[in-house]
Amino acid sequence: MFVLICATLLFSVRRITAATDGSVTWCSLSDNCITVRKGDIVAQAGLCVVIPCSFTTAPSFTTTHLEWYKCGPSNQPCVDSKMIFNSDKSSKDVQAGFMGRVSLLEPYEGLNNCSIIINDLTESDSGSYRLRVKDVKDRSVNGMTFQQKVNISVKGLTQKPTVRIPPLTEGQQNTLSCTAPALCSGSDPEITWTWRGAGEKDSPITGSITAVKTENLTSVTRRRSSTFTFNPSAEHHGTNVTCKVSFTNNITTEETVMVTYMKKPLISGNTAVKEGDVLNLTCSADCFPPSHVTWTKLIFNEHLPIKNVLQDVSGTATVLIPNVTAEYSGQYVCTAEQWITNVTTAAEVTVTYLHGPCAELPWMVIAVISLIVNIIMILLMFLWNTRKKVKPNQEDRTYMSLKKTDQSSEYDVIARPLN
Repeated sequence: MFVLICATLLFSVRRITAATDGSVTWCSLSDNCITVRKGDIVAQAGLCVVIPCSFTTAPSFTTTHLEWYKCGPSNQPCVDSKMIFNSDKSSKDVQAGFMGRVSLLEPYEGLNNCSIIINDLTESDSGSYRLRVKDVKDRSVNGMTFQQKVNISVKGLTQKPTVRIPPLTEGQQNTLSCTAPALCSGSDPEITWTWRGAGEKDSPITGSITAVKTENLTSVTRRRSSTFTFNPSAEHHGTNVTCKVSFTNNITTEETVMVTYMKKPLISGNTAVKEGDVLNLTCSADCFPPSHVTWTKLIFNEHLPIKNVLQDVSGTATVLIPNVTAEYSGQYVCTAEQWITNVTTAAEVTVTYLHGPCAELPWMVIAVISLIVNIIMILLMFLWNTRKKVKPNQEDRTYMSLKKTDQSSEYDVIARPLN
């Protein structure tokens, strides 16, 4: 009898093949093979777990539906197993604790994919699982149970939600988002937002909180998230926001992030300078942590970087350009950048371009001198026109010559005629 048992155990599995992806294939003497993951599959409570599985059967075996069973601990024989899944929808044998929590990754349509996903895990789901396939000949009796088991170890939940909080920007509406961990298709978790200000006191903020938003990634995977939209102000700077995700069976996880508030950067310095002077502009951004501040100059609708920029770690940048000329006139843009948020402020710089001996005279003096010169020119033109009007005509010259009293000696030789 002992020899018969040993022979049965020896030839019940004909070959075992290991793959590089951590899976192992077992084949029986009747050419029924199953490929599952080798070793324990570790999962976390509240989330989900996938059991990768594929199988083949002998040509004489026609599979009608799949069944999965949960055994006891992995180090004990699978004697008292419980059905956790049946692809036959009419079956009523599935354990109540697993109803609706287990599904195939792909609908069974005669394919050899037996992978399943178990949602809403609890630590009691730890154990070993194995597959049974039913034949078309007699669905109530005939079937084949693969002896190879898959071990699952469910631990406490340590994954945290993903919270995305951009720097709060002055004058702009902001949206915060919180995404629940894992991409499972189980029950929708409850996502709540909590704000806490200085001194560990709740800081109420008026805004719009969306309900749990579910995004279908595949037929069995979902992404759950919540968003919070509000108008920030300076009082929100340095506060903490907590996103709490509550799964079934009182399993919770949360993440707390400090928020920052970015004001528009302030520009100081003289924006009106004369040629040859020093252009000195400083831009400061009040935010925590300090933002990266840069200067650019708007030229033909393009922002070009500026040389001679001094920067420090306090969120300040200074433009220092000696001996400026008129070409330095234009719009200078200061940009404060933190993570994916940019806030800008612009300043219009004017350089007075003067040259020649009058370069140092104020423009009003030049205007007065120009006015005086114009007045003198007008007076000269008026006097010239007046002189032209008093000049005698030709007739007046002849008359004046006839009335002349002084006679020259050449007229004395003309004598009066004798009678």
